[in-house]
Amino acid sequence: MWDYTDKVLELFYNPQNQGAIEETGEAGVKVAMGEIGSIACGDALRLHLKVEVESDKILDARFQTFGCTSAIASSSALTEMVKGLTLDEALKVSNKEIADYLGGLPEAKMHCSVMGQEALEAAIYNYRGIALPTHDDDDEGALICSCFGITEAKIRRVVVENHLTDAEQVTNYVKAGGGCGSCLANIDDIIREVKEKAAVPALNNHSVGVAQSHQQLQKPLTNVQRIALIQKVLDEEVRPVLIADGGDVELYDVEGDKVKVILQGACGSCSSSTATLKIAIEARLQDRVSKNLVVEAVTP
Repeated sequence: MWDYTDKVLELFYNPQNQGAIEETGEAGVKVAMGEIGSIACGDALRLHLKVEVESDKILDARFQTFGCTSAIASSSALTEMVKGLTLDEALKVSNKEIADYLGGLPEAKMHCSVMGQEALEAAIYNYRGIALPTHDDDDEGALICSCFGITEAKIRRVVVENHLTDAEQVTNYVKAGGGCGSCLANIDDIIREVKEKAAVPALNNHSVGVAQSHQQLQKPLTNVQRIALIQKVLDEEVRPVLIADGGDVELYDVEGDKVKVILQGACGSCSSSTATLKIAIEARLQDRVSKNLVVEAVTP
């Protein structure tokens, strides 16, 4: 069961501003609507804004949501947050601010706050008669996750804005990688590129002492330290994901760069066990421990 804050539960059981806003022909007022997501993907949000034309101020905001507890609470929070703001002020509302308004969201539910931010942006762009900025026709906007229709540009944006560090977090924020999993390696590559670009100016400003400290951190691990780190990564980053899908993994042995594991539960009989080994386990261990590690499943 997800650990929701009291504010999330309050807005789930008693959502504020639920419903639609219809055009009534009222002088000096226009209604805008933005829609994000799809029922087929599990979450969908339609956001309605009532705008005073002269001042660009949002007089009212309402929502219609198909989704989970977090989706409903995030949508309700968003409508409360934007009332009284101008459209330009509303465009500055971030998904993090939506989550903070709720006292936080479970990491796996952060995509609900992102959906609210995107619906708000869509409504405002529709009101202004401007096409939403997309990059689907150029290399930067190449489609990465075909299961959820997520482009490279969107992944890069959410990684930068939310300081994400691994593919699992990207899945939590925009669902990319949460379907067949074939795009997880590409997501890792994007994160790595973002980190490298961010590291360049940081390295230029490092003092000699910081550089020396960095070198110390890069000292080779002892065998005991490496095995302990492998176990830690499995316990904290891999097993929770597998357990959520009815599977599990146990560290069996480490021989040099070969990591032997036992796949359990649903993972043991899954036809995609090879993908689990390479994507969910091996790639994560290579990133966290050593790029030379190779993972194989064994039967005890």
